[in-house]
Amino acid sequence: MSEKNQKNRVDPIVTEIIRNGFIAVTEEMKTNLMRTAYNMIIYEALDFTVGLFDRDGNTVSIGLGLPMFIRGMSDTIKAKLKHFGRECLVPGDVLLTNDAYITGSHLNHMTFSVPIFHEHELVGFSACMAHWQDIGGPLDGMTRDIYSEGLQMPIVKIWRAGVPNEDILSVIRMNVRLPERAMGDLRAQVAVVKTGEKRFIELIAKYGRDAVQRAIDAIFDQSEAIARESVSRIPDGVYEAESFMDDDGVEIGKRVPMRVKVIVDGDQMKVDLTGISEQVKGFYNSGETAGRSAAQVAFKCLTSGLDLPINDGSFRNLEVILPPGRVVSAQRPAPMRWWMTYPMTVVDTIFKALALAVPTRVIAAHHADLVVAMVNGRHPRDGNLFIYLGGLIGGGWGAKHGEDGVNATIAINDGDTHNGPTEQVEAKFPLIVEKYELREDSGGAGKYRGGLGTEQVVRALDDIMFNAQIERVDCRPWGLFGGLSGLGNEVQLQRNGEDLRFPTGKVLAQLLKKGDAYILRSGGGGGYGSPLDRNLEDVEEDVCQGYVSREAAQALFGAVIDTASGRADRAHSEQLRADMRRRGLPKDQPFAREDRSHFDCPHCAWPKLDADAEPMMRAVAAAGINRVRCC
Repeated sequence: MSEKNQKNRVDPIVTEIIRNGFIAVTEEMKTNLMRTAYNMIIYEALDFTVGLFDRDGNTVSIGLGLPMFIRGMSDTIKAKLKHFGRECLVPGDVLLTNDAYITGSHLNHMTFSVPIFHEHELVGFSACMAHWQDIGGPLDGMTRDIYSEGLQMPIVKIWRAGVPNEDILSVIRMNVRLPERAMGDLRAQVAVVKTGEKRFIELIAKYGRDAVQRAIDAIFDQSEAIARESVSRIPDGVYEAESFMDDDGVEIGKRVPMRVKVIVDGDQMKVDLTGISEQVKGFYNSGETAGRSAAQVAFKCLTSGLDLPINDGSFRNLEVILPPGRVVSAQRPAPMRWWMTYPMTVVDTIFKALALAVPTRVIAAHHADLVVAMVNGRHPRDGNLFIYLGGLIGGGWGAKHGEDGVNATIAINDGDTHNGPTEQVEAKFPLIVEKYELREDSGGAGKYRGGLGTEQVVRALDDIMFNAQIERVDCRPWGLFGGLSGLGNEVQLQRNGEDLRFPTGKVLAQLLKKGDAYILRSGGGGGYGSPLDRNLEDVEEDVCQGYVSREAAQALFGAVIDTASGRADRAHSEQLRADMRRRGLPKDQPFAREDRSHFDCPHCAWPKLDADAEPMMRAVAAAGINRVRCC
């Protein structure tokens, strides 16, 4: 072997050691941030992402974190590299920005990164994005532009050659309500990116810079090969689908269309997001990075969901078409405060488009919302301001070929994000969690049933301000191949002993007094296949576990369950199923309300149930499927 070939030779054993080394480093970074952060949204909810990148800003390993940041940190590092230039970066620099139009997300995402040098040569980057509880801006209500949403930090060096930039630190302190907590999170993030820097250099010291670079190239090539082979097994063609969001929180009831086109040609895939709605007036916009991330998340799930590390090689055969000015490529000064909601449904819609092409590799729609409440007030214990991102209660995921959907799982945008433990919530805030349980009949009926959503009841022990920004209340999670839609998300208030229901999940700037409560309900996942094909034994088990009511079992699955024994009457069930097939039942209802411009009940805004309705439809309504509840 020539000296040149010997030098460029990739050692497969060293490559695997380095591959797992990168994974271990990003996991260590995650652990360090969890143990040193000041705010519960980071150390309990895990609302952050860490990563290592090559000298050009390409992703080498992401420690998820937030799946929708699969693109965000890489694009942010590339923007920083372009802003400063390689020649203006030196060891000890720490770079910072929260520019929403670079990160693609909201201003709460402060993204720190350090350039990594070996023998005075730039070899990579270490980065950490984490959600700050407060970044200034309003606590309550809707925002209409980015300027009203808080502190905007352009690309800056917050440390220069190892020396902190006190001017920038002072700007941050002055613009946040809880500076001691913000600065605690800042120090934790800086420590984490320095950990990534240290471990990257240690790998180079142990195996050599050339060997590490060759390993990175090999990892990229291997991930690309896996992705290409996987796409090549999808039939060539043009696949399209559409879905809708409820509204933008400003024009209530005006649905927001999500139309996608997927083109498969050999081992190449193109995701065309031209049909996505133009950016909206409310704060549900996100930047281009988020739109491309949505396509990459779907692509990764379809091609190599379990392969690690997550790196840019996996996306070399994916092209994303995304014109500017869409809700997932919004332009300044569009508001971005609730950036994470719409991209989730973009992912679901890509799966929907490819359902006929690869029916065994896609999933029905999931609840696709974080289902959280923004709560703030003064703690009666000391009079200090508190800010709580309540909820993250998890919801139902869609069923798939051969398997029911999972219950009570966080939406796809947030991946590893956890809920806030009840014990922590009650210890830190004047709140008590009275109920947190699975939501019966919320999963879409099908041969394989959609996962169940949850219900959480939280009572205020002192006056609080409440804001909910919940989506997919009206536009429910759809099923596939005859599976029915799951229930949508919901928000409800109990005030002065009365139940207040809303035709929307956007319930903003509501004062709750001591003794009042808020109720969050997450939707279920869509079903897969006809409910009339579900094994009766599985329906019996669903009823026994409280997942499905007896009424819904009969109305939707055609299963007549005996009250005393809990067993299905086989003869009557088969007769009922045959009759339902003949009549085209059960029927899906993908929208909770077909006409949102008119509501029969002036108090709760739900259409009233017709007392003369056909008995089967009344049973369906009793199961909550028609969403015809009325106060």
